Amino acid sequence: MIVLGLIDSKPSTAAVVADGKILSAIAEERLCRMKLASGMPRQAITAVLAAAGVASSDVDRVAVAQRVSVFEPEPIPWTGWFDDLDRQKTSRFDLLSARLAPVAGRFSFAWQAHHRLKALVSRERRRSLPALLRDQYGLRVPIDFHDHHFCHATSAYYTSGFDRALVVTLDGGGDGRSGSVWIGEGGHLREIGSVDSFNSLGNFYSYVTELCGFRAEKHEGKITGLAAFGRPDYLDSFRQLIRYREPGNIQYLVPMYHVSALKEIRKRLPADPDHAALAASVQAILEEIGISFVQYWLRKTGLRNLAVAGGVFANVKFNQRLHELDEVDRIFIHPGMDDGGLSVGSALASLAARAPDPLTLCTELPDVYLGPLHTGREIEEAIREAGLTATREPRIHESIADLLARGAVVARFHGRMEYGPRALGHRSILYQTTDPSVNDWLNKRLQRTEFMPFAPATLARCANECFQGVAGAESAARFMTITFACTNEMRRASPGVVHVDGTARPQLVDPETAPDLHRIVSAYHSRTGIPSVVNTSFNMHEEPIVCTPSDAIRAFQRGGLDYLAIGDWLVPHPRPTDQHPSGQRHRAT
Repeated sequence: MIVLGLIDSKPSTAAVVADGKILSAIAEERLCRMKLASGMPRQAITAVLAAAGVASSDVDRVAVAQRVSVFEPEPIPWTGWFDDLDRQKTSRFDLLSARLAPVAGRFSFAWQAHHRLKALVSRERRRSLPALLRDQYGLRVPIDFHDHHFCHATSAYYTSGFDRALVVTLDGGGDGRSGSVWIGEGGHLREIGSVDSFNSLGNFYSYVTELCGFRAEKHEGKITGLAAFGRPDYLDSFRQLIRYREPGNIQYLVPMYHVSALKEIRKRLPADPDHAALAASVQAILEEIGISFVQYWLRKTGLRNLAVAGGVFANVKFNQRLHELDEVDRIFIHPGMDDGGLSVGSALASLAARAPDPLTLCTELPDVYLGPLHTGREIEEAIREAGLTATREPRIHESIADLLARGAVVARFHGRMEYGPRALGHRSILYQTTDPSVNDWLNKRLQRTEFMPFAPATLARCANECFQGVAGAESAARFMTITFACTNEMRRASPGVVHVDGTARPQLVDPETAPDLHRIVSAYHSRTGIPSVVNTSFNMHEEPIVCTPSDAIRAFQRGGLDYLAIGDWLVPHPRPTDQHPSGQRHRAT
């Protein structure tokens, strides 16, 4: 059975899943080049079918994540939750909810009535989407609409490799909820807990992101990094607004939503709050409440495997705290943990509903190289059109390792593009980990404002030499979804990837799941004795990760990177410099 999975809100994605195997999954943003694009994943639908080698006539069902949503027939850019309110259709719901919050937050029937109104308004989507799929893609098959949080749960459970697990979802909200709790066993999911969308832990983190001067529902990762530089001076103020509530729930103490929430939080802060302290405080409240919430359900069920998905679990420091709980033996974070993973989740939901034995769907995700593949001819054509000089390197991995050992910055473009928000070696920028200043000067070249250090790609066989407490989180760490405390040796040898709090967010690299990157890091290790290299996403600031050879060449040139290793071609930058701002030489000899 072949299912096309879709999510047409932010970020919109498409996926093809056949009998439990994910054949392809692509975010619309990578193709239309609009960061976090929302709306129908027009190009992604065509691309996932092509990448999977599937024709429209081969598709048995379409699975759509999220039952209630505004219909956007074309992809639109996403600039932030509070930006361009007059121009975003979805903001009508937000502004209405903000005005109703003081009343609806006190009376559950009022909040439920509000969601029924949203469901009525979104009926256009259920009418229009089937016609669009039929007319534009020739898809004349049944369409399943699945609950938002059920799709998060299926994405986590069926790709974890666990038979029995506690499955938890937490995010800003979807289909009236901001969280859910499930028991996964024998291939079946049974819901045992839920958090409504009004009492959203994810939204609270987003409100503080906005108050720190960043964009809510876009820049929360910056807050996670910034938190390590501050003290939680406003934690008591936040405790007046949100708390963990027994048994196993989350509650706002003041009715608030959207713009009304910003006003309520500002009331309890000084006129000019310290942003690092704000970040530290919201990280502390997230961990305090989130840990209590998950820990309650772990103790209640006695389950010791934990599988999670939803935007809150993009917070790698929070994931580390969950992994460190005495109640957890193993943890898995679905690599497309944000709403982009709902396309995979919706397809798995439709398959699970019809599988003779859903336990066969429970397989450990082997890798996330699920995007488009570009041929050698396409790569050569892009190099020629750009007028660049390139050399074909039969031993490209050895050449990259040589350049990294000499201090060069190398952009790597290889094979199929990654699914999810992380670059994992196929669309990555690589550098040595020995330079503690790299986070400053390389981010400036890429026009980024980041507080989290670059992540290391580390040989999995050396994980225990570099990080503490890896056991039970090895699978999660293959996808760069969790932090660990670094060993003294890691801090000494690789200061460029260690945060001020002594942690790092690694990608553990092995020859089975990341063969290309493993060959590069192994070759670098043999030259330097260091089993890690810097791995940051291959893109300029506020642009999606590169997808095509042309995207890669543009970002390579704009970012002033030293070399582009694209396929088995090595391209030096046409305007090289002799020195990095760090003072290290980088020119190959």
